[in-house]
Amino acid sequence: MNILDNLKYTKSHEWVEETGAGTVRIGLSDFAQNELGDLVFVNLPEVGDTVTVEEPFADVESVKAVSDVFSPVTGTVSAINNDIADSPEKINSDPYGSWFIEVKDVTAKTELLDSAAYKKICEEA
Repeated sequence: MNILDNLKYTKSHEWVEETGAGTVRIGLSDFAQNELGDLVFVNLPEVGDTVTVEEPFADVESVKAVSDVFSPVTGTVSAINNDIADSPEKINSDPYGSWFIEVKDVTAKTELLDSAAYKKICEEA
């Protein structure tokens, strides 16, 4: 299990990277993609959509099930990663390079965990 120190994490296994100027990039952690198995489909929001903290903003389909992806922030979608929409398996091979969305105008955040706290949650799961 790979957990990067430069990212923040949620209890629901999303990662968050602050990219500057009130913008964040969001993706699924290595733990999450491993638990889900081989991903075959990703449903992303549109640029301009609003996301709300702790509400689903996307879903992923694996050979096991369909799972929601929850937003760690409230804000406006400023970019989506079309690469994962076209090739969802990239999330399995590179979860930290395969971001889902970028969000601007962030007005709220869920409790974000540092890598040490997130590692404990994964070990207990």
